[in-house]
This record gives sequence, C-alpha cells and structure tokens, in this order.
Amino acid sequence: MKILHTSDWHLGQSFFTKSRKEEHQGFINWLLQQVESEQIDAVIIAGDIFDTGTPPSYAREMYNQFVVDIQKLNCVLVVLGGNHDSVSTLNESKQILACLNTIVVASTGLAIEQQVFTIPDKSGQPAAILCAVPFIRARDVLQSHAGDTGLQKRQALGDAIKQHYQSLYQIAETKRQESGLDLPIIATGHLTALGVSQSESVRDIYIGTLDGFAADGFPPADYIALGHIHKPQIVAKSEHIRYCGSPIPLSFDELGSQKQVMLVEFSGALLTSITPVDIPLFQPMQVIKGDLAAIAERLKSFEINPESDQVTWLCLEVDSQDYLSDLQQRIQAMTEGLNVEVLQLRRSRNQRRQLLSQMQSETLAELTPDEVFEKRLAMETFETDEEQTTLKQVKQRFSQILSEVVHQGTAE
Repeated sequence: MKILHTSDWHLGQSFFTKSRKEEHQGFINWLLQQVESEQIDAVIIAGDIFDTGTPPSYAREMYNQFVVDIQKLNCVLVVLGGNHDSVSTLNESKQILACLNTIVVASTGLAIEQQVFTIPDKSGQPAAILCAVPFIRARDVLQSHAGDTGLQKRQALGDAIKQHYQSLYQIAETKRQESGLDLPIIATGHLTALGVSQSESVRDIYIGTLDGFAADGFPPADYIALGHIHKPQIVAKSEHIRYCGSPIPLSFDELGSQKQVMLVEFSGALLTSITPVDIPLFQPMQVIKGDLAAIAERLKSFEINPESDQVTWLCLEVDSQDYLSDLQQRIQAMTEGLNVEVLQLRRSRNQRRQLLSQMQSETLAELTPDEVFEKRLAMETFETDEEQTTLKQVKQRFSQILSEVVHQGTAE
C-alpha cells in the first residue's frame, strides 16, 4: 500500500495581488506524474485545499479537473476540510466526487461512523483504515458552559479533540478485527501540534481557545497525516506523526525549507518507509537582506534572460540607520530593467525595533499629532500601487479628522 500525504494547497491564493494559478497547476501536474510513476494507491490532502471559503472559479475548476485526472490513474483521493475551507463549498460536490473515487470529509459535524472508512488498493482490495479528521470546530465536539474561564475552555476543547480521536480509533480497531485482515490504521488532522515551527502564512486556528494540541492526545495509529503547518516536520520526535507542509511557498519566509510530499509505504499493517519527496519550485522567489549598497550589488545578477520570461519575485529587507522617505523610489531605480518584481519591501527588524524604542522614549507632549501619525506610518511598508493609494487615502482622512478636531477645540 502506497500513500502520498500532502496538505495546504491554498488554491486561489492571492500573493501580494499575484495569482498562484500557474504554480498550483505546475504542482498538480507534477503530483499526477508521481502518482503514476510510483503507482500510488491513495492521495490524502490534509486540509486547506482552498485559500478562502469562496475560492475563485479557476481554483474550483482546477480542483475538479484534478479529481478527474487522478481518477484516471486508479488512485483514491481523500480530501479533508481545513480552517480556510468552507464546509458547504466542499460538501456541495461531495456526492458527485464519491463516484470518482474521491472521499470528502469537510467537517466533524456528521455521524462518527462516517468518519472511519476503508481505503482500497489498486486492485480494489481493502488496504488501510482511515480515521478521517478534518479541522475540528469547537461547536462540533464541545458544548460550552456559561461561566467557564479561558483556561477551562482550552482544557475542555483539548479533551474533546482527544476523545474524538480515541472514538474514531476504537471504531477503526473494530473494523480491522471484523475484517480479519492485517490493515494499517491511518489518522489525519488539521491543527497545531505543540512544539512545531510555524511560518508567517499560517493563521492561528484556535485563537482564544486552544494554542496547540499535545501529541500524546493522538491515538496509536500507524501513521498520522497532519496539515495546517506549512513547513515539513516530525511531531514530538515520532517519525510516524508528520506535517508534510504546503506544496508552494505561501510566504517569503517559507523559502528556507524544501517543499515536500510524504510517500508512505505499508506492508500489511507494518509501516515500512516514510520518504519525503522534494517538490520543484515553480516560481522563482528570493529574499534579499542588507543595506542599499549590498542590495544593489545582489540585484546585478538579475539581468534579463532572453531564453526565459520568468520574473523572480523579491522580498527586500533594507537595513539602514536612517529613515528613508524615498526608499521605494530608490528601489524602483535599482530594479529598472532587471528581470525581477519587488512584491514586498520592508525595513529590517533592527530598524523597526529602533523606531519603536525611539517612540517609546518620547512623550506625547513632545510630539504633534502629525508627528505621532507619521512615526506610526514609518513602521509599515507600502510598496504596491494599491497600497500607495491606500496610504494616500489614509493620510487624507487623518488630515480631515485632525482639522475637524482642531476646529471644534477652537470653537469651544
């Protein structure tokens, strides 16, 4: 039995106003090649197939076409809902996709017996039992009580999720015993396990309730396929509990880790291997840090390549002791004629800290309202045309409000 574990596709994502359509299509084509060449029996997508609850039409079309294409390869597809996914959006095509060898579990708000099922191999024989756990919404597993403290709510939710896993595992154990077959039990999840490393693009999914789920709450499944964290990693030093990560970099800070899917192989119920399979980078992206001179030197390597029309997306982090009001204009001059596009321009963390420290050492009595406003804006970056338009509108609105306040104070 061969399984490919992937997650966090975020189809339809807009990245600094840029579409990820071509990257996602490149990944899907690559994944289908892996399914065919490795003779994969099942692909598990552990949540966040879409980036929003109302994905653009091209993202839905891409999803539907993938289901059709993978069905032609005689491979089972399991789709779990994530915190970004809309339960109703995933469920609207659930019955149709079931006819195409695809199982969709959008939420835990259905009969518990419907969340445990057998996955067949390519010959149609039972090969594994899956405890299909999507993103768990508190209302689906927990009844709140008036007067509970924040700590009590966190503990209650953690206990409820643990109990949910145990209930599913018991059903899976019963199914395995009744089948009389030597089948592995696989569990899934879309949550933050304690002790993992997150990236900037990961949104906290249990804000105010549960910060992280303790690994000892997982059942003794043979493999646990997790989603939500975008960097591949092992949980609690347990090789069989894995985050595979997102297939494309969803933020610039994810460039530091190789994107992967997990190839999981079983011989009967025995887990024989877990092999990370590296995913190609379908869109050139780089982060360049340093002062303006260092950045200018690095940019020289990005000359127009007549053999390729692929533009490199850049995040520039500028380290300067001075506040540069014309920073954007300087960067535009540096990149003119180069095969790059600056999507994110920000000041270094050290400079942001210095600005904050300087502001904290000043008292409001020493500053005019305009100075306070400008110092706050200096901590942000406005690099795109859209953001520059927003900045202009914000400044105009502030001037209008300040004028009204001053006028009222004079009148009184």
